[in-house]
Amino acid sequence: MIRLPGDRFFGKTLKVVTTATTDTRRRLPGFRQPPSLWMTVPACLGIWVVLGFPVTGQPPAGSVYQRSAPVPVPAETAPAPDGDPPASPTTFPPSSSPAPQPAVPESAAEQAGRAERVVAAALAGLSRAPSLSARVRHLVRFNDMVLKGSGRYVQSGVGEEQRYRYEYRLSATDEEFEVLDVCDGIFAWNFRRIGQNPPQVERIDVRRIRERLDTLGISHRQDQSAYLGGIQRHLGLLRQYFFFTSITPAAIDDLPVWRIEGTWDRNTLAWIVKEKAEAIKSEAGVAPNELPDGMPFSVRLSISKRELFPVRMEWLAVPGRRPTPPAPLQVIAMMELYDVRIGEPVDVSAFVYKPATEGLSDITDGYLPQVQPLRQ
Repeated sequence: MIRLPGDRFFGKTLKVVTTATTDTRRRLPGFRQPPSLWMTVPACLGIWVVLGFPVTGQPPAGSVYQRSAPVPVPAETAPAPDGDPPASPTTFPPSSSPAPQPAVPESAAEQAGRAERVVAAALAGLSRAPSLSARVRHLVRFNDMVLKGSGRYVQSGVGEEQRYRYEYRLSATDEEFEVLDVCDGIFAWNFRRIGQNPPQVERIDVRRIRERLDTLGISHRQDQSAYLGGIQRHLGLLRQYFFFTSITPAAIDDLPVWRIEGTWDRNTLAWIVKEKAEAIKSEAGVAPNELPDGMPFSVRLSISKRELFPVRMEWLAVPGRRPTPPAPLQVIAMMELYDVRIGEPVDVSAFVYKPATEGLSDITDGYLPQVQPLRQ
């Protein structure tokens, strides 16, 4: 059992910035009120990436061996040092596929390959867990606003029998963001309430997603949740959009972890930030301070060595209103999973969801064409 103490928010980390969450819809939220944080285009882009919103359409995809070069990290924008929050040792069974540290120096390609394999193994482990529950906490900063939040993730079953429920709430001084992501095996539901806007409820027909996966040749369906929602979808999108380039041993207090750094796949970033596409695809790439405020430049994962479980996800960028001068990367968002329990009984009532019909929309028809194979 992985436990990160609940008495201190992110432990020793004091300078966390932007928010992490996991909405899995293929479009940005339908903001209805005039000017607020949620209405600005840069904020939408950044929060979309951090929270796991895939936008309409499908970015370039392919295997790890076919992807474009990652966005280079200029030396002057290397991540600023930060502290590690405390964690206590784990007690559930170790992973069957550990990633040993090599005795001799690795080439950049070898290290990137090893980093990719560890992230892939962590995603596969999530899909195979018979049951899983964890508490989640988030912290996000955009401009002068800091959003803090917490929630819970519950998952049960494997393959077609898998159900999940992921709920969290983020709040600032005068804004609140509430999301519920739940799959009962028949529909995948998403409820969201943003500020004073009316709540929105969307659903996807799970049976039709399975048929789509069959059409794409993904017949085992072991990881169908990665195409629907929950923590698996969140990690799956990170692996789809980012190229993991380095892996080093570290520790979060007494918990040994692999610290894995990743940067954008250039084609994907150019597809998202279209006004910067030419600069992104150039040999020099784009500097972190040239991206919209709130848009992460890189990611950092902390995955437990023993179980290969993702205990922390961080998004790094140069924060501040644009234009802003070059500066070291800072953590602008963090999501942390703690009090993790694997293989313990789960209350099945968590997966029952019967929303009111008001504001409900079925988005299956629009979602289906965007379901494409995640890279293997």
